[in-house]
Amino acid sequence: MDDLRTLVPLPRIWEQMERLETRLFEASTSDHAQLTDIAQHLLMAGGKRFRPLLALLAAEFGPSSDGRPIEAGVAVELIHLGSLYHDDVIDEADTRRGAASVNANWSNTVAILAGDFLMARASEVAATHLSQESVRLLAATYAELVEGQTRELGLLDDLDHSIADYEAVIGGKTASLICTSARLGAMAADADPDTVEALATWAWEVGMVFQIADDALDLVATDDVLGKPAGSDIREGTFTMPVLLAAAGPDGDELRSLLAGPRPYSEETVERAVALVTGGGYVDRALDAALERLARARRALEPLPDNDAKAVLERLGSYLLDRVVAARA
Repeated sequence: MDDLRTLVPLPRIWEQMERLETRLFEASTSDHAQLTDIAQHLLMAGGKRFRPLLALLAAEFGPSSDGRPIEAGVAVELIHLGSLYHDDVIDEADTRRGAASVNANWSNTVAILAGDFLMARASEVAATHLSQESVRLLAATYAELVEGQTRELGLLDDLDHSIADYEAVIGGKTASLICTSARLGAMAADADPDTVEALATWAWEVGMVFQIADDALDLVATDDVLGKPAGSDIREGTFTMPVLLAAAGPDGDELRSLLAGPRPYSEETVERAVALVTGGGYVDRALDAALERLARARRALEPLPDNDAKAVLERLGSYLLDRVVAARA
């Protein structure tokens, strides 16, 4: 998290993040000791806490300064963690954040139950400390997450779906919760409706950039950076923006031939597919699309008052793309 601390040089935000971390462990504690261990497994593994950080930054634009933004951050992070438990079952993942995944450490059934528990606790936090609208918003966002994941499953092994289809997937599975994080934080600080909408628009676009950058990293970063082999999305039959662009380009015939066979693909197949996508400039084209979204995000911030948090938000999107540039260096 050191890079985020540099990006967000606001001591009060990090003091709040420390309190938020304590609240995460409190909110994920069960009367059943084993369930507590399982529910806190990923919390113990760490993480950037990007979504609660956004909630706290968005709260800087509201007049209130009580503890509600911390509770908003707790709620969105619990939703995020619960969805990761479920994702690892779907993906049959063995690791998460450098540790054994819950499904690998215990079982798929246990992982699903623990994910459900975390989601339920998110709703409980919102109902106890936030507004009725906040509870509704979290429920609607979780529905969007499920819809995005379901769309993605329906497009597995399909090289013919459109960029619009891809954007619908990442909007549901990633941008929706990032958008809600900022919206909920601003609401918790009693920001006015125009400010809430401006922050939500910014966060939606940055959420899309977040996933486009993550998908690009999967193609260009080393195993050390990713914690998994490059090209993992291709191995799983998940074809992201650069791959879809390549399939429609001059190298499309070879790429389609490579990926037409049944999975699992050989390592040689994956390496060649990655080389066609990266060598053809398709990662750069995806990053260009992300830059357009960043421009829209910055425009959404223009009406907001100038403060320390606004300066951070203006830099945050570029930070996401800088990770890709650094990985390629």
